Amino acid sequence: PNGVVDQALSPSHQRFYCSSAVPSPSPSSGSVIKLGFLANKSDAYLPLSLKARDAVQLARHYGRCYWELSKARLSMLVVATSGTGYVLGSGNAVDLAGLCYTCAGTMMVAASANSLNQVFEINNDAKMKRTRLRPLPSGRIAIPHAVTWASSVGFAGTALLACKANMLAAGLAASNLVLYAFVYTPLKQIHPVNTWVGAVVGAIPPLLGWAAASGQISLNGLILPAALYFWQIPHFMALAYLCRDDYAAGGYRMFSLADASGRRTAAVAFRNCLYLIPLGFIAYDWGVASGWFCVESSVITLAISAAAFSFYRDRTTQKARRMFYASLLYLPVFMSGLLFHRLSDNPQCLAENPNRIIELPSFPEAVTESEEDDQKKKVRYVTAAPQGRAPVAYASIAPFPFLPVPSYVDQ
Repeated sequence: PNGVVDQALSPSHQRFYCSSAVPSPSPSSGSVIKLGFLANKSDAYLPLSLKARDAVQLARHYGRCYWELSKARLSMLVVATSGTGYVLGSGNAVDLAGLCYTCAGTMMVAASANSLNQVFEINNDAKMKRTRLRPLPSGRIAIPHAVTWASSVGFAGTALLACKANMLAAGLAASNLVLYAFVYTPLKQIHPVNTWVGAVVGAIPPLLGWAAASGQISLNGLILPAALYFWQIPHFMALAYLCRDDYAAGGYRMFSLADASGRRTAAVAFRNCLYLIPLGFIAYDWGVASGWFCVESSVITLAISAAAFSFYRDRTTQKARRMFYASLLYLPVFMSGLLFHRLSDNPQCLAENPNRIIELPSFPEAVTESEEDDQKKKVRYVTAAPQGRAPVAYASIAPFPFLPVPSYVDQ
């Protein structure tokens, strides 16, 4: 229905193809589009170069439609949080192949969830300025085609996580898809609590990455999801305040629409920024990151809190936009700092990797100068050896807080 006449393709035939830029009248009865391919019988006699050009145009058209349906930039942000969770849960060694599989599976599931979101909100998107040019409202792709795309990539992503990661990661991915597409999406038109449900959806990907790497959900793995949850509230509140007229036209029940003065919206944003402050200390106290991350996290959290407080005092579009940009800067800085200052040999990692635990059995041949002087008793440290090597026992004085550098001998 949105065919565009392109005289440059063939001087003797009017060629029709779908375009996302300019709508035009329906094609004539002599040229019919069927799944993007021309039905003219004379197409078989066209030069090969023209056919190749048509194929390239078709691939670009559907590639752009899939890109927009998937909300690719948002999906890549989800992949970044999932990859960060995977690295944090990997301990000393990061399996690069496993990281790639996890990121690919997460990308597919996120693309599926975003595509289904647009399928369900096609009528609402058509009423909003910033969404009416999406593939479905603009008619650039049919609803059955979009549903087929979403179902295919969602199933493929979940299967990839189940085969290459573990069932726990696949279950988290599938549950997040259902929560986003079938709970959060319809809730946007029912109740303002949808913002908090959406924050839960955004907090699951880093937990998915942690589970894919470690095979379990541990207390240390909840730090980054907590940061994602509390970060999303001020981020969404700023966006909802800036786009409140558009959301009202689309029929969405956002929190900011019932707050004409914006005071409650700004207060909620500021309160959740304050919840982010202790996360840096918790990461340090639990042995996930070093003390430097505690300092860096406190600085950037105070910065976003200052922007939120400024918005609370002066509820203008300029202050809301400033808080929105501050939230965009906060997340990559927080995750980068957590990765840079992470401690891979923390007690949690040792507990999850028994082969790295240093055993301290009693040394039967220990020699002491005095029976009352226990500090000089020698103990034997048995270190974990690489595959194909035998562990070597070392003797060391107990009071010293260091272990001797191990070396290995062939079996």
